[in-house]
Amino acid sequence: MINIQAQKATKLSLFNLKNVSIRTFWITAISFFICFFAWFGIVPFMPDVVKDLGLTPDQKWNSIILAVTGTVFARLLIGKLCDKYGPRICYTYLLMLGAIPVVLCGLVQTPTQFLICRLFIGFIGASFVITQVHTSLMFSSNIVGTANATSAGWGNLGGGANRLGMPLIAAAVVSFGVAEAEAWRYSMVIAGIVCFLMGIVYYFFTQDTPKGNFKDLRTQGIEIEKKKDEVGFLEVLKDYRIWILFIVYAASFGIELTVYGTMDDYLQNTFQLERLTAGNIVLSFALMNIFARTLGGFFGDRFGKLKGLRGRVLFLSFILCVQGIMLVTFSTTTSIVVGFIFLILFSLSVQMAEGATFSVVPFINKKAIGSVSGIVGAGGNVGAFLAALFLKSKSALAEKVAITTNEGLGEEAVKLAQSAASSAAVSQGYFVIGFIVILTGIVALTIKFSTADEKEHAPQLITDDNLGELKPVEVKI
Repeated sequence: MINIQAQKATKLSLFNLKNVSIRTFWITAISFFICFFAWFGIVPFMPDVVKDLGLTPDQKWNSIILAVTGTVFARLLIGKLCDKYGPRICYTYLLMLGAIPVVLCGLVQTPTQFLICRLFIGFIGASFVITQVHTSLMFSSNIVGTANATSAGWGNLGGGANRLGMPLIAAAVVSFGVAEAEAWRYSMVIAGIVCFLMGIVYYFFTQDTPKGNFKDLRTQGIEIEKKKDEVGFLEVLKDYRIWILFIVYAASFGIELTVYGTMDDYLQNTFQLERLTAGNIVLSFALMNIFARTLGGFFGDRFGKLKGLRGRVLFLSFILCVQGIMLVTFSTTTSIVVGFIFLILFSLSVQMAEGATFSVVPFINKKAIGSVSGIVGAGGNVGAFLAALFLKSKSALAEKVAITTNEGLGEEAVKLAQSAASSAAVSQGYFVIGFIVILTGIVALTIKFSTADEKEHAPQLITDDNLGELKPVEVKI
């Protein structure tokens, strides 16, 4: 049997495109970026959508919740499909089928149609799981944490880059004579077309493993895993560590998604910023993905070298606690300067926590990486769903009370009261969520590994005999 593990890349040499692992790394990261760009593509246009379709405050919040709900089911399913059919075919279908609701979102005429599209657009959020599975199959254990974190971080960037990219697409569309009120529709259609085309690229320019595609390897009689070593999905579900990582990812990526969806309005309501200024601040938050998630994976790998698998868990716990402290502090600030500083620190720590999470995932169950990645990845969306539901329950109620109380004072007074009520409610929500994240960081310490696993990945002691053999991990730019 050919050793697939021996074919994996041991370095993240970004410009070595002749290497199939590096080429796949780029294509899977770009695909992830496009998926997230389309997934949150409607966010910059929400004021236009509210006006065009006549959305109520409840419907607006429901659209945020539905956008992450569909992803939960998709992520749970896609991991198992990756284990069976390989990431190449799964990503191809996800991109091409996921393009349909993105295009349809630009054609909706009623609030109900819009909410349905938002639900199904959320399915492309499962792209994260495929990216993690694909990089795990392409890179060896000494660099897999960094590779996973970098591909995921650069992909996540799409969730914030649309704050700049979608308005630019809309401006280009308007320059061709399209009415401004219709520009958001054309922008969504274009984003959907790009998703579809990327599916074609993925099919023809990637492969499942360094040695070839799952289907071809099986046809040739090359076993990727021996039958007796396969682990059933129910067996995977019994591992308590997966559910702790599920909660950890809910507290990191789930909260990042919630912040993406709520921060524009929060900054405008709390600090009286213009819509463009608030959008640019959120964009700077997203731009941290260029390096922050990679840092999380990098330090996860480094702590793994120093302290073994336990070291990866210790770093994950630490960075989660830092994330919670940053969010709690941000929620109490009334100065935009101080607030911006702590928002950036929160952004750095939350994305590092995500990278650190997936520096642990590949070592939980090597015989079912796809299933484990799918379950943990789904945790992110469950966290986003619960956090958005929590913020909606506080904000929508506070806004309704403000509207009722100030009903006879004029439209401007009602608007100001509604903004102040929303700001206070979301601030309190961020404060509570921050403490929950800190508690999650403490719970993460309960993740343990078997003696055999710890021994296999034990830190290498530096002696006179092996000093010359130790080599640093290289990330060539």
